[in-house]
Amino acid sequence: MSSLPYYGVSLLSLTAGNMARDLGVGDGGTAQVCGHADQKEVLMSEAVGDLIEAMVPLLRVKPEIEDFCRFGGSWESAHAPGGRRWAQFHIITRGICVLERPGLGAMMLCAGDILLLPHGDSHVVRSYAKGPVHQITSDYRNGVRDKSTVDSEMDTELLCGRLLFDTAEDNPLLAALPDEIVIRTADQPLMERFRRLMLDIRDELDSGKPGSNMIAGDFARALFVMMLRDHLSAEADSNSTLSLLRDRTTARAVLAVLGDLAREWTLDDMAATAMTSRATLVRSFRKYGGAAPMKFVSELRLAVARQRLAGTIDPIARIAADVGYSSEGALSKAILRRYGVRPGRLRFSEPGSLNEGAREQVRTGEETL
Repeated sequence: MSSLPYYGVSLLSLTAGNMARDLGVGDGGTAQVCGHADQKEVLMSEAVGDLIEAMVPLLRVKPEIEDFCRFGGSWESAHAPGGRRWAQFHIITRGICVLERPGLGAMMLCAGDILLLPHGDSHVVRSYAKGPVHQITSDYRNGVRDKSTVDSEMDTELLCGRLLFDTAEDNPLLAALPDEIVIRTADQPLMERFRRLMLDIRDELDSGKPGSNMIAGDFARALFVMMLRDHLSAEADSNSTLSLLRDRTTARAVLAVLGDLAREWTLDDMAATAMTSRATLVRSFRKYGGAAPMKFVSELRLAVARQRLAGTIDPIARIAADVGYSSEGALSKAILRRYGVRPGRLRFSEPGSLNEGAREQVRTGEETL
């Protein structure tokens, strides 16, 4: 059995693991919690803090602001896959627009919203308004591309770019990040710090002064580090993978599976990796992740396959083999069942790729925002 990566060793030595042992979970014992409820809350808070510390490699990011867009009327802008370790982002400073991704539906974005696609999914950003699509022109200023629509009054403004996770390409913790992270700052007093950074980034780029792109990039780095840190803190309970990484027993198994998805994992293999019994592993997975271990592995394989399909140009057959599918056909069937499209449709979004039903959901507010 290969050893866990260095970040796995770090995680498994954290207080979160000690807390699980003290509470009698992860080692097959019955929970013995002494004291008051607030003591347990303190322990849980410490576990979340330790999880964030273990995921510090994901906070080493290098943003690149690529486009400063001022659009009006009806428009569409396609974005190709970002590639491994590259996320894509949009910061909406004015107006309303819509994000489209095959298999995942549509999402409305409004002024004050910050969107991060951690896996660099291909996607289309388009106007909320319908009608003939206006031509988009581009011009470079201080290394940033200024984009605008022709013969239309500007009503939407957004900053677009990509974000490099400065960590090993095969860092399995990247797979623990969700398909998207959205922060909506409008009318939210607690989001004032994000709004200030958004305005600073916009003002720097708008000034056109020498070095403005470098300064805006530094502001963007601070913004996304705070965004990732806050997301990891808030989602440690609701995200099943992050929750599983908080327990010593399940963390061993999860990190091993993430590091070798191509392996034919069995319950016995996972229990041996976690150094516990099959029954204890099943109980721990249900407690922290809400699903049995083998169900988790199946869901994880499909999720990582979707990430690779949407965010890279790796051959489909290679992705299928890397994540543990017996053939490209087997992966294709699984993707079609889950996302309603063939793998190739997740590969690159073309303008107008969503069907009219999905667009109507956005217009009527039926899509969950």
